Amino acid sequence: MNLKVITIIIVVGVAVVAALVLSRVIFKNDFNLPQGGEVKKEIIMIQNNGSEVEKEIMVTDGVKHSVPLDSILGGGPPKDGIPSIDNPKFISVGEASKQLSDAEPGLALEMGNVSRFYPFQILVWHEIVNDTINGKRVLVTYCPLCLSGIVFDPVVEGERVEFGTSGKLWNSNLVMYDRKTDSLWSQILGEAIVGEKTGTHLAVLQSDQIRFGEWRKLHPTGEVLSRDTGTTRFYGQDPYGDYYTTPGTYFPVGKKDDRLSDKDFVLGIVINGKAKAYWPEAVKKVGEIEDSFEGKTIIAKYEKEIDAVRIFEKKTDGTLLRINPFGSFWFSWVAAHPDTELLK
Repeated sequence: MNLKVITIIIVVGVAVVAALVLSRVIFKNDFNLPQGGEVKKEIIMIQNNGSEVEKEIMVTDGVKHSVPLDSILGGGPPKDGIPSIDNPKFISVGEASKQLSDAEPGLALEMGNVSRFYPFQILVWHEIVNDTINGKRVLVTYCPLCLSGIVFDPVVEGERVEFGTSGKLWNSNLVMYDRKTDSLWSQILGEAIVGEKTGTHLAVLQSDQIRFGEWRKLHPTGEVLSRDTGTTRFYGQDPYGDYYTTPGTYFPVGKKDDRLSDKDFVLGIVINGKAKAYWPEAVKKVGEIEDSFEGKTIIAKYEKEIDAVRIFEKKTDGTLLRINPFGSFWFSWVAAHPDTELLK
């Protein structure tokens, strides 16, 4: 690749980032959120992990919300300005190896006899994949601002729904919307934060943030998300550049916490409404850590074959039940859960 081509790629990348940032300023209010008015408190009953529980929410001008409306950044890209992938195509490991290096990060998902890998170099341009595996809908999400790749079961009150990008952020994190009610959902909470479904949670499905090289060795017949997405993007070029390794965030967050650096990666769990984060780097040093949290024995274990940490609950009979954590930068987790505990 000659110098001229490299220069063009860099210029285009910078222009894309500038356009993304500018559009967040220009597109103010795609979802017509109230800009003022009396805020009332209301108790609602919601389904959470199969149980019906009470939750206090706010209501402003008839709009339900669980976070202050002014904490949701107005603006874009506009609704669906970052296009979700709604009819994903997949290629073989052999084909993908021509496009991806072994160091390429992504989300690995396994359901039944199907193993799939979703490269971040594609997800960074789309953030949401509405997928189907063995007849079951799955919601694959990625927020590049928080390095958070999370897979959800897209069931809302018994009905499987499709999600899109709202163009909005809460604490610098992806805010999605469901295409049935237009409710807004926080990725890092896995919860609707504005609209009809406020307070409703999505179940998190098992996945791993790992590198392509580790994944392909374990799943040589697996499937990899194709670049044939129906849109033209610079796949392989990350528009966020060195954002992941430099201090600071592009957008404000509610709380900072210096127990870790902002962009240290953590695995967060919530039990009985209490939050705790586990720092994978600490776990890797010792291989395995046994912890007690909310009356449960938690095992954080480094899995060498995938070069990643997994979280388990250890039952009284010694069996390990996998817990599906929220993986993200520390700043994102602590902003969403200001009272979080931390194991480091």
